[in-house]
Amino acid sequence: MLKVENVSKSYPGPSGTIEILRDVSLSLARGEAVSIMGPSGSGKSTLLYIMGALEPPTSGTVTLDNQNPFQLKQKELAAFRNRQIGFVFQDHCLLPQCSVIENVLTPTLVAAAKDDYEKRARELVEQVGLIDRLEHRPAELSGGEKQRVALARALVMKPQLLLCDEPTGNLDHVAAEAVASLLLKLHQAQQTILVVVTHNAELAARFPRRYDVIDQQLRATGI
Repeated sequence: MLKVENVSKSYPGPSGTIEILRDVSLSLARGEAVSIMGPSGSGKSTLLYIMGALEPPTSGTVTLDNQNPFQLKQKELAAFRNRQIGFVFQDHCLLPQCSVIENVLTPTLVAAAKDDYEKRARELVEQVGLIDRLEHRPAELSGGEKQRVALARALVMKPQLLLCDEPTGNLDHVAAEAVASLLLKLHQAQQTILVVVTHNAELAARFPRRYDVIDQQLRATGI
């Protein structure tokens, strides 16, 4: 269960405090999926980073599986993110010198417990339709293929929470549709908690629960 309770975020500015988010609350159980839309600068990506324990809230709490990651020490927090949270960004963020399988295995390099990660990585690469590209480097892949690798990498540790920031933002319509369908299919198979931030209204409409960030607050637009 992901719980965001009364979260606010602000930054000091030259003319006073700049409020980004105000009193945001959201609860998601395992297997649920939501999309969040909003104009640039509305705070939707900031909210995603707070959910992902990358940035602390100014006030309010975030818990995942009843644990507040912001109460952990730095080393414990890094391990928590590695184990519990998967990230997919607009820019795939693949390592150019590494093959597809090596990129997917990247999160496992710092894992405390050793598992049969290579088997899982290969299964995920097959599920995203790239088993014949296992040893290819990112430069040899299309934009959509790179994002599929990023999706496999985000899921290799079996995270509870999958966070996607504009996952189709750099793709053409055909590639965006393919990645969106794959994302939702894998979410259903893995039963993650899925949160997608997007400007793409077509992508957002595919989610059973939809929100907009308006005037620093989260407002439901479809359930």
